[in-house]
Formats: sequence, C-alpha cells, structure tokens
Amino acid sequence: MTLNIDCATCGAEAELYRGGRCMHCELNVVVESLLADPNTGKIAPELVAISEAMKNMKRANSGLTWIKQAHVRGFFEQLRGHGRVTHELLDSLPPSRTRDYVRGLLVEHGALPRHDLYRDRFDEWMPGAVARLDHPDDRDVITRFIRWHILRRMNEEGATSRGTFLRSKQTVTVAIDFLTWLRARDVFLEDLSQGDLDAWQAGGPTTRGIASRFLGWAIKSKLIDPDLRLTPHRRGTSPKLDAQAQTKAIDDHIQSTDLPVRHRAIAILLLVFGQPLERLLALTWDEVTIADDLVTVRLGGTSNIELHPPLDEPFRRLCGEPHNHQTAAHPNSNWVFPGYSPGRHLEPGYIAGRLRTTLGVRAARLGTLHELTKLAPTAIIAEVLGYSPATIELHAQGSAANYASYIKARHDAAPQ
Repeated sequence: MTLNIDCATCGAEAELYRGGRCMHCELNVVVESLLADPNTGKIAPELVAISEAMKNMKRANSGLTWIKQAHVRGFFEQLRGHGRVTHELLDSLPPSRTRDYVRGLLVEHGALPRHDLYRDRFDEWMPGAVARLDHPDDRDVITRFIRWHILRRMNEEGATSRGTFLRSKQTVTVAIDFLTWLRARDVFLEDLSQGDLDAWQAGGPTTRGIASRFLGWAIKSKLIDPDLRLTPHRRGTSPKLDAQAQTKAIDDHIQSTDLPVRHRAIAILLLVFGQPLERLLALTWDEVTIADDLVTVRLGGTSNIELHPPLDEPFRRLCGEPHNHQTAAHPNSNWVFPGYSPGRHLEPGYIAGRLRTTLGVRAARLGTLHELTKLAPTAIIAEVLGYSPATIELHAQGSAANYASYIKARHDAAPQ
C-alpha cells in the first residue's frame, strides 16, 4: 500500500492537515470562510489585505492557531458583514487586544492609514478616569484640563509616544486625586489656600507634587490664586546601579545562556549606553551595521558607536536569525527588535518586565549615565547618545566626573 502525502489542493508533497490538504491550503480555506460576508461571499477590500498576508505566511501553523481562537473568530464575524472596514468602525467595537492586533495588521499591510496607538489608548482610558469624580463641577474642570492642556500637548507632539501617554495618565490621575481630596475637605477649587496645598503635599507620597502640572494650568486659566505654590515632584532620586554592579550585570548578560538573544542585546545597550527603552527598542537595521570585522550602532546621536567583542555577539546573531518574521505581523520589518503587535517594535513595558529578574531598567540606565559622565565632556556624550546637554549635565553634577576607562578596555584587560 502506498501512502499519499500529496496535498489534494496544491499537489505539494507535505504533511497533510485535514481533508487531504496541507497546512497552507487549510489556512487558505479557513481564512476565506471566516473573512467573507456569509450573505454575499465577498471579502471587504480592507480584509483582503489580511487574507493575502495570512495565506502567504511562512508559518501556516501559527496562522491557524491564531485565527481558530474563539475570540478571534468572534471579532472577524463582527467585521465581515461590513462593506468597508475603517478606523471609525474599529473604534466603535469594544476595546480588546484582538481589535488592536487586527488594526495593526490592516495598517501594516497598507489597508488603513497609520493610527496614533497611544492617543487611542488615552482616549479610551479617559472617560473612566473622569467618571471617578463624583461632583459635576470637578468633572467639568478635569475635562477642560485634559482638553486644553493634555490633549493639546499630544497634538503638538504628533504621534503620541509611550512616554507621553504614561506621563499624561499619571498627570490626570494625580489631578483627579487632588480634586477628590479637596472635595472630601469641603474645599472649593476657587478657595484653595497655601495651607491646603501644604497639607496635601505633606500627607502623601512625593508623587503628589505632580499636581503642580494641574495647578499651573489652573493658574493660567485664572481658576486659583496665582501666588499659590506646590513643590514639583523631584526627579533624580531613584536608585542607581553602582559601577561594580554594572560591571557584573554586563558580564552576566554577555555570558548568559538562559536569556533570549534579543533580551541580551537590549540589556547590553541599556547597561553600556544608558538609553531609554523606548528609544532603544525603536532601533532599525538602518541604524545598525554588521560587518565582518565590526558592528556599529547609532543611538539617537550623529555618530556611529562601535560594539567590540564580546558586546557585538548578540547583534550578529540577531542579524542572522531575525525574530517574528515568519507571520503576517511583520512581512518586511526593519525593526531590530520587532514586537508581537503588527508593524510595531517590542513594548518597553514588556521588556522591563522580562528583564526585571536580572536588572532594574531604570536603575541600570541612571547608573550608566552617572558613570558615562566620567568618560568625556558632557557635550560630547550628549551628541553621541542623542541626549540633551542639560540632561547629561545633571548626571555629571551627581557623579565624581573623574576619568574612567571605557568598557572595551576593561574587557581587553580581563584574563582570558
């Protein structure tokens, strides 16, 4: 007896999945049936882009696993009856990871224009936050603050960054807490006194100083006495990795066999160059050069920085073994660290969580900047690493600012 292993649909010799079809042909059948309008048999023009992308996936099994999940099927059943799929239609559906992922696929494959992801997230978060205020007057004030201060700054920025999104949420949250605190003390905003502000600041964590952002707007809007003052939340008090701990952390991540290679690469850039995760994760292969004798990277500044052995090893491996390129999410990705959402790099929050077992991201970055100010004049460091001179100067003031050797020299001198 001869075993037939030829696909009944495409004729390819392959492992058969169902009905005599190979996995790729089965994926084609499932995609067609799920994305087509059951009444007309037609697929909306925008969904055709997803259909074609999934049919051409290198890893058909990943596509089948994803599209057969109940929540994914349910979502496409909501979409497929519409003649056109737009951002407005997606916005009208309940927020979910599946909605965001499908939107990302549509954008990545050119079916929809680019969308401001973090602005959308803020817009979805905002109504629930405002609703925490019981009194309509407080809700009116915070709504005006959001419209004329928070959203205006987002509009000026263009595409909202993750940092702006988190800062905006924190600013609004503290302002809401402040108004709630005043209401509990039976104090109207227009009657706010310096004594009230002093009591607010003394009675809670240092983050209460973030209310200064709201108070600044309230003064400009002539809602409160212009002479009132609140000590702003002070940055720069976070713990830093000292030089010894940094050295150990660098060695651990260079030598680790447990961490994924891209996590090691990210940790090295963080520990050696003190880059914010958001900027670091946005690296593209246009900014990283892999040559036989040298690896260079450009980190927001104007200069290419050399990564000598053993710092270069993770980047050589990443170049030779690209991640997340086998699915429809990243058909032509140029990200060094492509993420799980279509067309986007890895999320800083995700990476911070994954690295938490080996190092604290903020402490590592601040410690590195503290030590880097011992290497060269602040203006040079700022230019090379893409920081403002004022930022580097603050770190220089907090360090001994004595000359120290660069990481390459330390490794060159280490026993082999």
